[in-house]
Amino acid sequence: MEEEVPRVQLTERAQELVRLLHARHGPLMFHQSGGCCDGSAPMCYPDGEFRTGGSDVLLAELAVPGVAEPVTFWMSRSQYEVWSHTRLIVDVVPGRGSGFSLEAPEGVRFLTRSRVVDA
Repeated sequence: MEEEVPRVQLTERAQELVRLLHARHGPLMFHQSGGCCDGSAPMCYPDGEFRTGGSDVLLAELAVPGVAEPVTFWMSRSQYEVWSHTRLIVDVVPGRGSGFSLEAPEGVRFLTRSRVVDA
């Protein structure tokens, strides 16, 4: 049986940051809008703080060791149409991202890397 490739995964560095943010803020969620500049980076919020709706797609419920509940990963439907054949790998890089994402005060930001997968 062939193992399914996850749509979204977190690097070890991203998992460490998620654990830190979870300890400070409780349950978390990600949303990636596909806008320009910081809008194209995954934004991390307290779960439910960013309101999702019909224009968003739930791509994953990520299991992070040390975090009790899944971390949801949402993407705007228009961005998903462009990235529907990719696997998203959420990583952490130095630098400040958006002031709205929880990691902003940490001096790092989440970054999505992508790899094409079979359609």
